[in-house]
Amino acid sequence: MFVGIDHGTTAMRFAGGDKVYKIPRAEAVSFQLSNLTDLTGGEKIEGFAVTYSMGDNFSEIVPAITLKNRGLVSREGAGEHTGGGTRVFDVIRESGIPVIAIPGLHRGSNTDPRFKVYSHQASPEKIGLAYEVVSRLGPTCIVSDISSNTVTLLIKDNKIVGGFDACVFAPGWIHGALDLDAIRAVDSGQVTANEAFLHAGVRDTLPEPCRNSALAMFAAMECASLRLLAPEAPVALCGSRAMSVYEEIAGLLSLKLLVLDEWTAAKGLSRIAKDVFLKKATHILGIPVRL
Repeated sequence: MFVGIDHGTTAMRFAGGDKVYKIPRAEAVSFQLSNLTDLTGGEKIEGFAVTYSMGDNFSEIVPAITLKNRGLVSREGAGEHTGGGTRVFDVIRESGIPVIAIPGLHRGSNTDPRFKVYSHQASPEKIGLAYEVVSRLGPTCIVSDISSNTVTLLIKDNKIVGGFDACVFAPGWIHGALDLDAIRAVDSGQVTANEAFLHAGVRDTLPEPCRNSALAMFAAMECASLRLLAPEAPVALCGSRAMSVYEEIAGLLSLKLLVLDEWTAAKGLSRIAKDVFLKKATHILGIPVRL
């Protein structure tokens, strides 16, 4: 069995074979390898693909044991820190089982350089998401993950071209880009930039009747803008809010959409682990593998 681990905003999700397992990040601070018994059913784990936070200090798929600072430039920055993801990463890395770490997309990544006007394009679990969607839709597609964040990626000819992270374009349910009011609040010392990011989603900025419609509109805009670079690309939606905005996005884009569930990233990461360890893949969506 090859297991993929999605370091999500609210939970750690594991997938292997046709089985899945989830633990909230706050509870993951006491994670043990034995927690995966229900997932494995006694089957041997042959390899892990793990993700951690932003993954912005490396740009190749490498053994997790080789990373410094767990693959981060810094733990400071956008996002909530609970310690659960750190615990899972460390337990898995020290398990004695082969573990590859998946990088995020950032200025050091092999993406279209025009996207590098922003320092960060996507966190590592989105690579797993994209890999799973490519297996369903083919080598050219767009995937928009709509949940606490909204993150949208373009894959063209089996290579990630680039994408938009929550802090630069479409809001998510909880997080979003810093607008003029947020910048003023940060500059005046009322909040930190991270606190502003954690309250910039539609949940905190809009009245309830407008929230889903705003999520749909901005996610559709991201998909439409990426289709400028691949006009025929099919589109998949993932994430906890995908079903609530599916119909409106389909109408805005005039497209039939593939909608996948919360396990998509973990399943894609499991697929990556299998292809790297068993099939000896040397690249994953344009990302080099260095074992």
